[in-house]
Amino acid sequence: MKPAIIAFAAGGAELARRVAALTGGTVHHCGFDGENAGALLPRLFAERTPIVGICAAGILIRLLAPSLSGKQDEPPVLAVSQDGKSIVPLLGGHHGANRLARELAEALEGHAALTTASDSKFAIGLDEPPPGWVLSSTADAKPAMMALMVGARIALEGHAPWLVEAGYPVSSMGAIKVLVTEQQLEVERGLVYHPRTLVAGVGCERGVAAAEVIELVDFALRRENLSPRSLAAIATIDLKADETALHEAAAHYRVPLRLFTVAELNQERYRLVDPSAIVEAEIGTPSVAEAAALKAGNLIVGKLKSERVTCAIGRALHPIAPETLGRPPGQLHIVGIGPGDKLSRTASAVRALDASSDWVGYGLYLDLVADLSSGQEPHRFDLGDEEPRARHALELAGQGKTVALICSGDAQIYAMASLVYELIEVRGDRALSDAARRVGVASHPGISAFQAASAAAGALIGHDFCCISLSDLLTPREDIFKRLEGAARADFVTALYNPRSRRRTDLIEAARTLFLVHRPGNTPVILGQSLGRPEEKLRVTTLAAFDPAEVDMLTIVLIGSSTSRAFTRGNGRTVAFTPRGYERKAAEKGVEDAN
Repeated sequence: MKPAIIAFAAGGAELARRVAALTGGTVHHCGFDGENAGALLPRLFAERTPIVGICAAGILIRLLAPSLSGKQDEPPVLAVSQDGKSIVPLLGGHHGANRLARELAEALEGHAALTTASDSKFAIGLDEPPPGWVLSSTADAKPAMMALMVGARIALEGHAPWLVEAGYPVSSMGAIKVLVTEQQLEVERGLVYHPRTLVAGVGCERGVAAAEVIELVDFALRRENLSPRSLAAIATIDLKADETALHEAAAHYRVPLRLFTVAELNQERYRLVDPSAIVEAEIGTPSVAEAAALKAGNLIVGKLKSERVTCAIGRALHPIAPETLGRPPGQLHIVGIGPGDKLSRTASAVRALDASSDWVGYGLYLDLVADLSSGQEPHRFDLGDEEPRARHALELAGQGKTVALICSGDAQIYAMASLVYELIEVRGDRALSDAARRVGVASHPGISAFQAASAAAGALIGHDFCCISLSDLLTPREDIFKRLEGAARADFVTALYNPRSRRRTDLIEAARTLFLVHRPGNTPVILGQSLGRPEEKLRVTTLAAFDPAEVDMLTIVLIGSSTSRAFTRGNGRTVAFTPRGYERKAAEKGVEDAN
């Protein structure tokens, strides 16, 4: 997970940006007095987000002390002096903090102040092996480290060059037994490391259950007594990018799912043990399972079959970096960022933006989240380019990227989410590429304009409400009038989106006239403009006094129901709300009590 870089003072802002660039992290500015840090840091810590504070160690200790429990669950927490010369891992030393401290010290030409005994002597902890290696049981590491600290040596069986590189003494006469193996061991003595050198190539029918995939992969591994811990990836053809069973199987083994094109799988056709003419006639390559497994190196388990799944196991000579194997399934995050201010963003939206490599959106929306950028590639579009914007985001994700399609407010409400699914479904001239249609899609709701306006001015949506867009670019005017009439007659609190443009000025005037037929003139009306931004304007007026000329495209208009009320508080602020009926309930209860 990418770290959160916390800057408490202006003097640390530049270093925070440098650290963010080095780590891919996100900078959070908390102010000299730690404003917002009291809530932010415990939340990040609970989410297990690595934390790098550009501050004194004591600040982080005081802010996180109430959150501390068992060390097994704590994320890395580091304090970095404002000159970048001292990097101090405070928590999570063996969960990545010590390693990150060393990396920062090297890049910043500073000093990593490592205080854990083992890491001050050895470059890598036994319980934190480098990527591509898995320790079978972490419980065995601590006593081994204690023995090594007092002069014991390692007797190594197998190939693990990182142990010598980290400074560990290796001797054939060593007392600490370390075994490196891909085998599944019934009884483990000493430290056992499994190198991630295996790839399970999998083919399957559409809609197969994940249990059948997992069962066959387990069987294939058992054929050669191979440990699941040595799996580096599950690999398949890119046509299966959206196959739920394969995603669930990869999650089961805690490995990534990697994809190959037909052409890439065809490169292995002359090394296949069990090619299939039927498969080639159907998809253009004689093998999925064996060809995908062969991308690791050599085939050690040939194709096995269950009713709806095929599986083969390939082996590499050295641990595999999964990112070098094929490509990942693409992921599109549809992100609603709310009205625009930082405090109105949801944690889900922030996490999706942080996880994405590419941001796609209208230029203003990208500017509103620029403070969260940590090197993402921006793709700017003009207002009105909704379909090109959504299409571009889907095609980027189809290349195996993780993409955020950014919308203001909530992406489900008059925004891009429905268009995304429309494009995934459509065929013919507007059809996407096959890869783009198979990407994963996740929606991250945001605070919509009607919620922000109602909250800022009271609680006008406290009872039944509806939302209507007055834009006639995509909706026929007769349909808009029909919906306005229905809302007015049904006595809904009504939010009017896109109320006015330079070309279209009459619909908001017609809406006011129509609602005056069905509502009293003193019905509260809220006008919210540029909500959540520095130029925000908010006004509570009445339906009779409401002037449509005040409205522009950045305004949301909320018209109350016949029961909505407005009043002025002691501070001079007028608020509007819609009661739900508690007054009637209280009165009925009073009658019951009296009886």
